[in-house]
Amino acid sequence: MFKFKTPSKKARETMSKVASGEIDGTNFEESCIEKIKKLTGHDELKITSSGNNSIFIALSAIKGDIIIPDQGGWHGFKQIAKFLNKNIITLKTDFGLIDPEDIDGLDIKEDSALIYTSFAGYCAEQDAKSISKYCRNNGIISIEDASAGIGDSENRLGKHSDIILASTGSPKIINVGSGGFIAGNDEEIFKNTSMPQKLSKASEIICGGMDCELDNAEENLQLTLDATDYMKKHLTNTLHPGKRGINVIIPHEDAKSVGWNLKQNLKTDKRGFITTCPNYNRVKAKAIAIEIKNLDYRCLEKENLDKIIEEIEISNLQ
Repeated sequence: MFKFKTPSKKARETMSKVASGEIDGTNFEESCIEKIKKLTGHDELKITSSGNNSIFIALSAIKGDIIIPDQGGWHGFKQIAKFLNKNIITLKTDFGLIDPEDIDGLDIKEDSALIYTSFAGYCAEQDAKSISKYCRNNGIISIEDASAGIGDSENRLGKHSDIILASTGSPKIINVGSGGFIAGNDEEIFKNTSMPQKLSKASEIICGGMDCELDNAEENLQLTLDATDYMKKHLTNTLHPGKRGINVIIPHEDAKSVGWNLKQNLKTDKRGFITTCPNYNRVKAKAIAIEIKNLDYRCLEKENLDKIIEEIEISNLQ
C-alpha cells in the first residue's frame, strides 16, 4: 500500500511543541517570512491561514478584470473573483498551458490581473517568465499560485510574477495541513488589503510547521519532479510529455471506469492519488490524473513507480 503525504516528522513535532507551550521565544512567523522572501525574491510578504485566503487578498487588490485560464487552474480563482464581484475573463489555453499572446484581442480594463498556477493541472510547467514579461509590458498584474512550484531549484517558477501566493495545506510542497502566504514587491497591494489580512492571520502552530517544511521545499519539489519525469518517460500517452510536472495526466475515453479500477489497485493509507477528468483543476477532457504529488516522498522510489506504471498498462491506458 502506498502512503499519502503528511507533514515531516520534524514539522509535526515542532507544531506539537508550539501547541503545548514547550517552545517559547522563537518567532516562527518572522522566520517563515525571511525564508519565503529568499525563495520568491519578493520584499513584501504575509503568512495567511489558507491558500484561498491568499487568493482573496490578492484579488481584493485588483481594480480591473480577473483573467483566469479555461482549465488547469484552481476553482477558487473563479469562486473568489465572483464573490468579490470582479469581472472574469476566461483565457483559452492548450490544456491549461498559457500562451500570453492569446491575451491579445481580449477586451481588458486597466489594472487587471492574470491569475494562474505554476503547473497547468499540475502536469505541465507554465512559462512563468514569459507570462510575467508579457503582463508587465501590457499593464497586467501577474499572480502566480506557486503552491506546487515553490522552491524550484531552476528558478523558473515562484519568482517572476508580480504576486506569488501559495497554500501550505495538504498535500502541497510546503505541507502542514493549513496555512499559506502572499508575497509581492508592491507595498500598495498590502496597504490596500489590511482588513482581509487581519482576518486570515495564521497561528504560530502553523508557522512552526511551515518553518520546518520550508527547509526541505527545494529537495521535496525536485523529488516529485524527478518521479513524474520517470513515469512520463515510461508511458506513451501522457499529456504534455515534454513538460516538467508533479502529476501525470493520461487522456482516455472511458476515464471514469478505468479510473475507478485504478483506485482499487493503487490505494494509500489515507486519501487516494487517482483523479478523473473532466475537472477544471486538471483538464476539461476525459482523462485520468496520477497524482504523484500526493504520495509520501519515501514512495517515490523506482520500485513503487514501476508498480504504478504496471497497473496503468494493465488497465489499457497505454
